[in-house]
Amino acid sequence: MKSFVTLALAAAVAGTPIPGNGNNYHWHPETQDYLVSVGPRPYYIINNMTDGPLKKKLQSCENKPVSITGFSIGHRGGGTLQFPEETRQSQDAGARMGAGILECDVSFTNDRGLVCRHSLCDLHTTTDILVRPELAKKCTVPFTPANATAPAKALCCTSDITTAEYSTLCGKQDGFNASAKTPQDYQHGTPDWRTELYDTCGKVLTLNEYIDLVNSYPGHRNFTPELKTPPPEVPMPFHGYTQEQYAQDFVDAWVKKNISFDRIWPQSFLYSDILFWLKYDNKFAQQAVYLVEFDTPEDIAAGAKNITVAAAAGVNIIGPSIPMLLSPGGPDNKNIVPSAYAKAVKAAGLDIIAWTFERSGPLATVKSRGEYYFESIANITHYDGQYYEALDVLANQIGIKGLFSDWSATVTYFANCFDLKGPVGGSYH
Repeated sequence: MKSFVTLALAAAVAGTPIPGNGNNYHWHPETQDYLVSVGPRPYYIINNMTDGPLKKKLQSCENKPVSITGFSIGHRGGGTLQFPEETRQSQDAGARMGAGILECDVSFTNDRGLVCRHSLCDLHTTTDILVRPELAKKCTVPFTPANATAPAKALCCTSDITTAEYSTLCGKQDGFNASAKTPQDYQHGTPDWRTELYDTCGKVLTLNEYIDLVNSYPGHRNFTPELKTPPPEVPMPFHGYTQEQYAQDFVDAWVKKNISFDRIWPQSFLYSDILFWLKYDNKFAQQAVYLVEFDTPEDIAAGAKNITVAAAAGVNIIGPSIPMLLSPGGPDNKNIVPSAYAKAVKAAGLDIIAWTFERSGPLATVKSRGEYYFESIANITHYDGQYYEALDVLANQIGIKGLFSDWSATVTYFANCFDLKGPVGGSYH
């Protein structure tokens, strides 16, 4: 078999896509020394599968070249299983593992700078702010040690500090020690199926830094920024800063960087944000992902009825959570099958980008841990090989266009094996 580099160089000469890469990602001369690497995890999952056509198909790809794919979307960067989320290190890992689209969750600071943080108010669990006394004292809720009747608590928001102050923080694995007596002890609490091996002061990013970083990766990567919904602790307007101005500043950041809207997949859980973009930034909104999360059967049924309303308003892409899309079915309800909600979205003619894969840890314990992302199929989930069984239903039965993952390699491998290309920029206009 020819080597990956040989194949890629041949593609460059011919001006053709990299094998298995889809039509969106071509080999450029500057990428000839950049090797996509998926590491051992995809092979571990395949080896853990039950014998059958799906396992055989995935095994057939074990020694084929692996390329960048837009189907693989780096959640909070794409390396979150091992690297602190929303950091340069997580983005680097997701890019190296072949994610064609990389995420930055966008929050605002006290001076209205836009930064990459999954929540406006998660600095106390995702950074070292509490061990920075000069910044810790600015937190909405300063650190309070645990006592006989209450756990330790703190609440630190991006809106508590300036952009310059934010940029001095170290990103860490998300977690906290509820029994902590000191801010130093509070820093711990990482789930035992993640690692702290690379938890060595992750480089936090502003939105502008994220744009420049993703734009610098070989292989022409694309962007999926999410406008974060301010929590109750940060009521809007914030010192006169309205949700509408926040949404517009979000768009303007890309205009100032001269990034084509065809490369951007903006997201929001707030339907009003989507409507705002459709009204005032229509080209930007064509590829917007309307994120939805309904947990109870009643809420899911109600959400299904509203799909046609969203489609009529101009929404092209729905972003549901994985448990909304998967259900038990088949003989004795022991198989993973598409949910009624998934069928309703497809029937309405909308595309689906789902979230979040590889955020669940070992599947043998998802039920006992009350783990969210396999909640709807927890009774039939028992071994890690079912990661790919679930992904097969999402990709090949439901037909999702892309999948957010905390470990991009797992999705990249599957997408390459089935030649899944991901969403096509510019096709929604």
